[in-house]
Order: sequence, then C-alpha cells, then structure tokens
Amino acid sequence: MKKTVKDYIRTIADFPHEGILFRDVTTLFADARGFRMAVDQLLHPYAGERIDKVVGLEARGFILGGAIAHQLTTGFVPIRKKGKLPGTVISEAYTLEYGEAVMEIHDDALAAGERVLIVDDLLATGGTCEAGIRLCERLGAEVVGCAFVIDLPDLGGRRRLERLGMNVHALCAFEGA
Repeated sequence: MKKTVKDYIRTIADFPHEGILFRDVTTLFADARGFRMAVDQLLHPYAGERIDKVVGLEARGFILGGAIAHQLTTGFVPIRKKGKLPGTVISEAYTLEYGEAVMEIHDDALAAGERVLIVDDLLATGGTCEAGIRLCERLGAEVVGCAFVIDLPDLGGRRRLERLGMNVHALCAFEGA
C-alpha cells in the first residue's frame, strides 16, 4: 500500500500537557520520501501561479517554507516570535487559549504588491497564521494562500482563515485537539 503524508506523522500522547495528542512532523521531515512528498504536495496547488516570496511561520514553517521556496525558485521570509529578529520589525499581537503572543517580520521583508504563500506545519485555531497574514498585508503584500501539512478541523482554524478570504490548503487532518 502506498504511504500518504499522514502515515509519516507520529502521534505522542500527553505532550506538552496531559490529554493532548501531539502531532509530531519531525518523523515526516526525517524521511526523505515523506519530506519530498509533503513539499511537493504543499506547493502543487500553487504551481504556475506567480509567487514572489514564501513566508514561513516559526518554527517548523521555516523548514517547509525554505524547501518550498527552493522548489519555486523564490525568496523565503521568516515570521518569528517577538524579539528573535535582529533588524527593524513590525509586530502583530494575537490571542492564544492561555494568553497573548506577538509575531514579527522585518519591515523591509516584503514589497508592496508581492504575492506570498504562507506555510506552516499545523493549522489549529488559526491565530498564528492570521497574525502572519496581517503582517504581510501591512507591508502591502498579497497573500495568495496558506498551506499546512496538518489541519485540526475541530479547532476552527480553517474557517477562521477562510472568513478572511484566504485559500487554505492542508495535506491531512486529525480529529480532536
């Protein structure tokens, strides 16, 4: 039987807290065929579209985004947690279940009119990605899509991003939180 991307993802119970089923993509990244499959499938819907930059969300989005940018022969831009980028940045706060977080991008990372693809490993509530979208748009870029390896549909992230008018692409889904 042919393996799917989902077959390469390990589930770890009770991490980082009791009752959580952590979807671990490091096993996907460690397997050459699995990793290539994921990268190819993530960029497939955007083949032939003009994409000027791939934007990766910290931290596993960097691994995927760098590989996708390479395949598309385009630049890569990281969106990081507050305080991690060395240059002048713009910031966007967003809420988590347990508080607030802040994401940042260099203020010169994207030019007005550039078309960007946002990439991350997991779509849960969509808060991190929404902050990333807002940062890109504040710099004048157009977000053409948001691509994820895993969607957790029960947490509503896809609906949240689609309400913002985003094209959301996920390779697989896991039920529950």
